[in-house]
Amino acid sequence: MLSLPRRYIAIKTMTTPNENALKFISADGEMLQDRGSSSLEIRNTDDSLIDHSKLAQRIFLQCPGVESLMIGDDFLTVNKDSMVHWNQIKPGVIELLTNHLASGEPTVSEEFHTIKPSGGAGYDVTPPKFDLTEEDEEVSDMIDELIQTRIRPAIQDDGGDIQYRAYDPKTGTVYLKLQGACKSCSSSEDTLKSGIEGMLKHYVEEVTNVVQMLDPEEEVALKEFEKMEQKLQQKHAES
Repeated sequence: MLSLPRRYIAIKTMTTPNENALKFISADGEMLQDRGSSSLEIRNTDDSLIDHSKLAQRIFLQCPGVESLMIGDDFLTVNKDSMVHWNQIKPGVIELLTNHLASGEPTVSEEFHTIKPSGGAGYDVTPPKFDLTEEDEEVSDMIDELIQTRIRPAIQDDGGDIQYRAYDPKTGTVYLKLQGACKSCSSSEDTLKSGIEGMLKHYVEEVTNVVQMLDPEEEVALKEFEKMEQKLQQKHAES
């Protein structure tokens, strides 16, 4: 019995505002998840999550220098170590992604979505809870619709994604989670405040502020970075 040849799958790459993040996408529109699915993030330290994604296992094992992956519905964003050149990573990712799409196997197992690794990390962040009146619910729905229809597509174009997590009606604060290239980009704060916050405040008068939710590991890294900045400023003042 003759086996049918596999259809050729072409992968194209797209730059992002973050020089250490690259977006990989099938030229023919093959899907990694169902259309409209929430993006999934996996870091090279998330062993519990990696165990439930053969694609992630292969990339982290065969492409040293990859720090994290963000799996969208039809694209993959790869974040790398700033000391490693893309020439060392890009060919391997393209080959592994091509083989994965040709195989037809799922990108993550069904169990992936239930994993919460020790230490509080995981593919999702538990949002704060607020008591919402019927009027507050309408405001929340309006915020969600704006994010899904106006903000999310633009961020996905840049290899990132965004999740609407909560709305606090008492303070007018909207809680969001940036993912992929946008999260680790040096301009992420500008994106959050000037872009996203500005648009939400323009269309929804109840919104006063936008806050980015961070994973536990990201919070630790941010605090360490702030400590280092303080030490450098102190040394500069003393010199």
